[in-house]
Amino acid sequence: MSEYFVHESAYVDPGAKIGKNTKIWHFCHIMAGAEIGENCTLGQNVFVAKNVKIGNNVKIQNNVSVYEGVILEDYVFCGPSCVFTNVKTPRSAFPRNRSEDYIPTIVKRGATIGANATIICGVTIGEWAFVAAGAVVTKDVPPYALVAGVPARIVGWACRCGVRLKEEGSRFICPSCGRRYRKEGNGLVLEGGEKDEI
Repeated sequence: MSEYFVHESAYVDPGAKIGKNTKIWHFCHIMAGAEIGENCTLGQNVFVAKNVKIGNNVKIQNNVSVYEGVILEDYVFCGPSCVFTNVKTPRSAFPRNRSEDYIPTIVKRGATIGANATIICGVTIGEWAFVAAGAVVTKDVPPYALVAGVPARIVGWACRCGVRLKEEGSRFICPSCGRRYRKEGNGLVLEGGEKDEI
């Protein structure tokens, strides 16, 4: 008996690696060479290309294609119909279809990508960042940043729990869970010595 679930309408090619307790739902296709961690959920009609790496506890909602060159770290959330790219200059007449042609995109631990957001290849989305629905991300997103718009710009900061932070002097405080943050570099860091655990 398998340690993970695959719906009868989904295809998992030989050579794909799937972690324990992961659920792959209707009409998904996982290519050979893809690696998906434990406790992940892939909604209906998700495509995962070869050589893609997906961490543990990742949730990918319906109608998302994760192309070669994309890395999703632990606890990433991909909203419905969000879009990843892996080539900046696509042409039908001049195909870029080798691994070395693809530009890597990294979505760091705990980050959220909202529904219908587009992630242009070559960016890094920082830890616990929050990309609003419909945003178009064209450059790196700092840790805990809340970005929105076309192109996406920083409009605030988000707590690990997902709630927008309130600025109080030089600190940022979550009105829901009480976590406190301070500015460091171009992003935020959590205060109080809390380990990065869920």
